[in-house]
Amino acid sequence: MQNTRLNSLFDGTVSELRQSLRNPWRRISVVLISFLLGNFVGTSIATIAGQNANLDVVVAAILIVLTELYSYFFYRIHDQMKRSLLAQGINSFKIGMIYNLFVLAFTLGS
Repeated sequence: MQNTRLNSLFDGTVSELRQSLRNPWRRISVVLISFLLGNFVGTSIATIAGQNANLDVVVAAILIVLTELYSYFFYRIHDQMKRSLLAQGINSFKIGMIYNLFVLAFTLGS
């Protein structure tokens, strides 16, 4: 790649962000934000799929397949890759989404 101003600016920004996220408190906040975003997406998926009432089974099947595939790959990888911020963020997002779907199921069941 050519060393243009935009390329060097982008590389500098990415390296500063990577250096900033090495702080444990910032990593925890990113994982917590991922959890809360998963919680929000779980609510959104349930309300959007429940609106039509003919997509409930399809959406549930897709969510189960995606979460099980990610869990299969996440818990089989090495410990060094489990510690990466991206893997932890996606896993936290998945946990938040599943948690919210359980809470909505208990709410609707009572």
